[in-house]
Amino acid sequence: MTSSPSVLVLAGGISHERDISLRSGRLVADGLEATGVSVQIADPDATLVERLRSEKPDVVWPVLHGASGEDGALRSLLEMMGIHYVGSPSAATRLAWDKPSAKTLVERAGVHTPESISLSRDAFRELGAESVLGVVSDTLGFPVVVKPARGGSAQGVSWVSSTEELRRAMVHAFTYSDDALIERQIVGTEICVGIIDTGDGPIALPSVEIEPVSGHYTFEARYTAGETRFYSPARRDSDVLESAAAEALRAHETLGLRDLSRVDFIVDKKGTAWFLEASVMPGLTETSTVALALDQAGYDVGGVYRALAEQVYQRTI
Repeated sequence: MTSSPSVLVLAGGISHERDISLRSGRLVADGLEATGVSVQIADPDATLVERLRSEKPDVVWPVLHGASGEDGALRSLLEMMGIHYVGSPSAATRLAWDKPSAKTLVERAGVHTPESISLSRDAFRELGAESVLGVVSDTLGFPVVVKPARGGSAQGVSWVSSTEELRRAMVHAFTYSDDALIERQIVGTEICVGIIDTGDGPIALPSVEIEPVSGHYTFEARYTAGETRFYSPARRDSDVLESAAAEALRAHETLGLRDLSRVDFIVDKKGTAWFLEASVMPGLTETSTVALALDQAGYDVGGVYRALAEQVYQRTI
């Protein structure tokens, strides 16, 4: 290519993670501009479709978190309009966005994932909340983690050690999603493995270990400087990290993801990596694990972003 494609970065949206999206989008734009790419930023709203039709950007980069960017709807629209975009295709995005579906698929592919149950708000109410809680408590035991079946950045997530806490945690999760996932808590080291593909196939970035000061990787711990310590590579034996990287690549490919993703694990005392979830548009803020991993691997962030945009522009729609 004689010149780089023009890029329209979409950031903001209406999800609970709007502020994070705005920060990520600004940094993506800054990284692209530093390499000479022509970039504009837009907050998706009712004028977006007409803007896309009139301006016809070479590449759209939806740096959107939550349902507005990760449930597959926007990507389906971009596909229908024949617009190149950075990120996983709509079908794969829908699978990864739904945590129970993603867990089922990666488990079938041989990746370990904690035992769990998914319950809708209606089933929880109609089957009798107390009876359901009793079965869950007797079967999964404690501790467990309760999270919205769809969502990100640990919003709506609770760490639970009793039936009474479980009752409150279900109500909390249902404020973010119509379905809740109750998952056996694995005690160990939380790590993230970023995956990038700039045209030569997906590669796993160095793992990043997460050590929240509070003990739990909450929304505040993710995006408040000083609330979490990060180590890259993670402080585990090399064979454990190599195994986790291989599992991350397997999950990425099983779900049909592309370009850029992040796979989250808990590594237990025996060194087994347990899949938690996959993010199709990981945070790209100053405190994000993907940015740390790119730096650890010796990549120039702006150069990687430009390479992603260029290979997307050459992709057959």
